[in-house]
Amino acid sequence: MTQVLGELEQMVLLAVARLGDDAYAVSVRDEIHAQAGVDLSRGAIYVTLDRLEDKGYLRSRFSEPTRERGGKARRCFRLEPEGAAALRASQRALARLWQGVRLAAGRP
Repeated sequence: MTQVLGELEQMVLLAVARLGDDAYAVSVRDEIHAQAGVDLSRGAIYVTLDRLEDKGYLRSRFSEPTRERGGKARRCFRLEPEGAAALRASQRALARLWQGVRLAAGRP
């Protein structure tokens, strides 16, 4: 049985894929908001990033500290091949489900 990604997992993986190797929690949250209009809490993003890394779909590393005084390193994420495969599998599964579906305006 193929493991299905949840909606939040899909959004986070897609945001990381769009942002490239320097994606970090705040930029992922901003990208989801900008592209999907979904406003998520920072906590939801952090928990999801950790879960996706535990599954092997993402890998993280710490960046150099930012330039400002007392600047902190960011935990940056990149999409792993397993994460890309999971996204493709979810896309295929949803496409199959949508085939033949016709939604009438004003009706469920």
